[in-house]
Amino acid sequence: MIAVLVAAASGHPAAAQDFPGFPDVAEEAGITVMNITGADVKDYIVDVNGNGAAFFDYDDDGDLDVLIANGSTLDDYATGGNAMAALYRNDGARFVDVMLEAGLDARGWGMGLCVADYDNDGDRDVYLTAYGPNVLYRNDGGAFTDVTAEAGAGDSGWSTNCAFGDYDRDGDVDLYVANYLNFDVDTTPRRGETDVCRYLGMDVFCGPRGLESQPDVLYRNDGGRFVDVTGDAAVAGPVYSGFGVVFSDFDNDGWPDIYVANDMTPNLLYHNNRDGTFAETGLVSGAALNDEGREQAGMGLGVGDYDGDGRLDIFVTHFSRDTNTLYRNLGGMVFADATTDAGLGAVSLPHLGWGAGFRDLDNDGWEDLFVANGHVYPEIDGLDIAGGYRQPKEVYRNTGNGAFEEIALALEGNLGDPRPARGTAFGDYDNDGDIDILVVNINDRPNLYRNDGGNRNGWIGFRLDGTRGNRDAIGARVEITRGDRTQVAEVRSGESYLSHNDMRVHFGLGASAGVDGVRIRWPNGDVEELGPLEGNRYWTVREGDGIVPAP
Repeated sequence: MIAVLVAAASGHPAAAQDFPGFPDVAEEAGITVMNITGADVKDYIVDVNGNGAAFFDYDDDGDLDVLIANGSTLDDYATGGNAMAALYRNDGARFVDVMLEAGLDARGWGMGLCVADYDNDGDRDVYLTAYGPNVLYRNDGGAFTDVTAEAGAGDSGWSTNCAFGDYDRDGDVDLYVANYLNFDVDTTPRRGETDVCRYLGMDVFCGPRGLESQPDVLYRNDGGRFVDVTGDAAVAGPVYSGFGVVFSDFDNDGWPDIYVANDMTPNLLYHNNRDGTFAETGLVSGAALNDEGREQAGMGLGVGDYDGDGRLDIFVTHFSRDTNTLYRNLGGMVFADATTDAGLGAVSLPHLGWGAGFRDLDNDGWEDLFVANGHVYPEIDGLDIAGGYRQPKEVYRNTGNGAFEEIALALEGNLGDPRPARGTAFGDYDNDGDIDILVVNINDRPNLYRNDGGNRNGWIGFRLDGTRGNRDAIGARVEITRGDRTQVAEVRSGESYLSHNDMRVHFGLGASAGVDGVRIRWPNGDVEELGPLEGNRYWTVREGDGIVPAP
C-alpha cells in the first residue's frame, strides 16, 4: 500500500506526456477575493464546508464571467454576515469586480450557487444557497434583482448544493436544493467541550454524526414562481445530510433523474417516473453505497461518460482515509462500483475530496477527472500521517481503456501547491478550446488554472438555445459521431461541489478535424440532427433553426 501511495504522489511522467499544463493565473487575471468561511480555528462544523463558484455569461457577451460564493464567521453572522458573492466580469485579458454595480449585495453566510434562466427571458439568473436564507437573483439584462420572496424560493435552512432541471418537461426549469444539518451554535458543543467529538485522538468540531439532518426541497417552476412539491413529487425522504446534487438522465429515456451525494449517509438516486413523481432507487441501483456496502462521506460529484459506452457514470468524492467512488452505469438504472478497476482507489486515500468533474482536459476524446482536495481539521497537521490540512489537486488522465492515471504533480503549473480547496467550476473562460478550472479555497484566495496546451488536439463545442423548452436547453443531450466513435454529453446546471459549470457542451476530438454528425435531443424530447461540422470552434444551435450566428 505504501508503495502505491508513493507512486501516486510522484506522478506518472509517461502518462503526463503531451498533457496540458495548468498555471494558476488568478492573481494576474484579477480574481483575488479572499474567501471567508469561519474563523481559522474550526470550532464548529459550519466553519469548514467552504464555498462554490460558477462560470457563466451573465452579460451575454460571449465569454464566461465568474461568480464566487462567500461565507462568514459566527461573530459577523450575528450582525448580518458578509457579502455572499463576488462577481467578476470577463473583459478579455482580465476580470473586473462588478458585484456592487450588478446589484449582488445580499449579506449573510453564502454556500453554493447554480445558474439558469428560470423566467425564460434570455438572461441567466442566479440562486445562492446559504447557512440561513437562500437568495434568488433575477438577471435584468446584466443587473440583478433579489426576487426571492416574490418567486417563493426562500429556503431558510442550511442549504448546500442546488441544481436546476426541467423534471416535468413543461418548458421551464425547476429547482432542487440540497440541505445539510440543523446546526445551532447555542446547543452544539464547541470543539473540546465533549469527549465525543474526537478524530485520531484529537479534539475536533462535532458533526455531522450526532446532529439532525435537514430535508432537501424540490421546487416546481410554475411560470416564474416556485412551489414546494417535495412531498407531491415523492422526494421527501429519507432525510440525509445533502451535499452534491445533479439532474441527469441516467437511463437515457429523455426524462431527467436526480442524484444526491450525502455526507456520512447513503446517496440518493431519484428515478423520474415521467408523471411528475420520482422513485428513490439508490440502494437497488447500486449507487448509494460503495462495493463494501458501506456509506461514505459524499461531498462533490461529477457526471460523465468516462468509458465511452453512451451511458452517464457518476463519481463522488469522500473523506480522507477512504476512497472516492466511481459508479459505472451498466444500463437500466444499475450501477457498479468501478473504483478499483479504474485505478481510483488507493491513490485517493490521503486526500479529502470536494469539487470534482469529468472533463476532457487534453481533448483526446476521453473524459479525464479533476479533484480538489482539502481537510476539515487544521489539527491534522500535527499528526505524522499522509495528507494534511492543505492538500494538492488531483488530475486523473483517462487512458481510454476504462482506467485512469493520476498525473497532477508531473504537469507544468502548480496543481501540487497544497491549498484547503472546496468548490470547483469548469469552463473555457478564454474561448481557446480547452477547459480551464476555477477552485475556491477556504479562508484563502481562489485558483484559476488556465489550461495551456489542451487545444493542441481538436475540439468542438456547442451553445444550445432553447425555443420550445427552457432557454438554456438544460437537460438536452448531445451526441457527436466521428468515424466509429460516438461521444455524449448533457447540458446541466449545478454539479461538482456547490458549483456551476460552463453550460456549453464541449468535446475533445483528438486528431480529428471535425465531426461526421451531431444529434441533439432537446429537453422536450424533440430530436435534431446536424453535420458534418468542422471542429476547433463553438457552434450556436437554436432549437428548430439549426446553426445560427453566435450572439
